[in-house]
Amino acid sequence: MKVTKVINNNVVCAYNANNKEVVIMGKGIGFKVKEGDVVNKKNIEKIFTMNSQSTVDKLKELLENLPMEHIKVSNEIISYSRRTLGKRLNQNIYITLTDHISFAVQRYKEGMQFSNPLLWEVKQFYKSEFLIGEYAIRLIKEQLGVDMSEDEAASIALHIVNAEYNTNMKEALKITTLIGEILNIVTDLFEIELDKESLHYSRLVTHLKFLTQRLFLNEQLQNNDDILADIIKTSYPSEYECSLKIKNHIINKHGHRISDEELAYLTVHIRRMTVLSNEMSK
Repeated sequence: MKVTKVINNNVVCAYNANNKEVVIMGKGIGFKVKEGDVVNKKNIEKIFTMNSQSTVDKLKELLENLPMEHIKVSNEIISYSRRTLGKRLNQNIYITLTDHISFAVQRYKEGMQFSNPLLWEVKQFYKSEFLIGEYAIRLIKEQLGVDMSEDEAASIALHIVNAEYNTNMKEALKITTLIGEILNIVTDLFEIELDKESLHYSRLVTHLKFLTQRLFLNEQLQNNDDILADIIKTSYPSEYECSLKIKNHIINKHGHRISDEELAYLTVHIRRMTVLSNEMSK
């Protein structure tokens, strides 16, 4: 690969074998290098291959203006996230998370700390991602000398969630808020306390993550299985009534409608949860 642009001593741009522009990071990879020189493979630490030219341009601008230590910390967090979750993450996270971390470090150094209103929800609904957030703030303290709160761990966790589910931060906040609202409806209606360590709770939360994501993406389940829906409605009338309350809440507050198929599956998950809660209370 030949260098097309030198961003700084540690970042250059080049075109790969597929004639796509890539951004290459490595210690000293741009030092005394000019356009047209061959990239020194020994110095390559990371090659960023983005989905579009506009994304490449955003990444170049970011890497040109942010401290290299912030970029490296963010890269370590993303690599750790991929290993821990065993999933591919949307490439945009290299832009969004790096920008967020750099700005957060700057804020903390200036004494500006914000509380995260969704801290509890993130800890409950995205446990794996929150653990990554905790790892991230430990790494930031170790490498950048900035001691961040668990509120920041939750914010970092939401960036991971975005990259997992291909959403943006606005959608992630909506989804997380709605999951909390749905669980509140369940606990209030049945007057139960959910066992947050149980398998059924985990399954319910997982179902709600995908349900709410489908709602905001307008990609709901539509199997038109009226017989199954009628059986569930008849078999679990209380849980079905709860699902209807949730449906009305979503329509009134968020402007989205739930299909009968989604309503049926939601009822089944609520049933599992209420049965477990009743057994525990005996």
